[in-house]
Amino acid sequence: MSTPQQIASEAAALSDRLSLLAAQASQLATQVQPVAEAANPFLYLLTIFLMACFVGYYVVWSVTPALHSPLMGVTNAISSVIVVGAILATGLSDSIAAKIFGFLAVTLAAVNIFGGFMVTRRMLAMFKKKGS
Repeated sequence: MSTPQQIASEAAALSDRLSLLAAQASQLATQVQPVAEAANPFLYLLTIFLMACFVGYYVVWSVTPALHSPLMGVTNAISSVIVVGAILATGLSDSIAAKIFGFLAVTLAAVNIFGGFMVTRRMLAMFKKKGS
């Protein structure tokens, strides 16, 4: 069993080590900052978008038919939030590019919502035929 003096000395040693690590982290951040500022943020965002596309594609195509209807309901809810955000981006912006991208976002999210309802309706009809 540890005594209070041992616990206090271990806490002091950990505190000293933490201070050293914090100083090293600050030094590394100072060294990395010029490199991060020189990089184009568009490339970061494009990379994230492309990775999300690939992950989304593989996730959607690996869903079993039994889970499709509940997952499609969640997807439709997310797409409805995207529609609201895209309408705001389109209406509140003065930029032509923002209006074009907002319109595309509204269109694609609407296609996703209505397509999801159509697929869900088709899946429910298929399950009803199997049951009767």
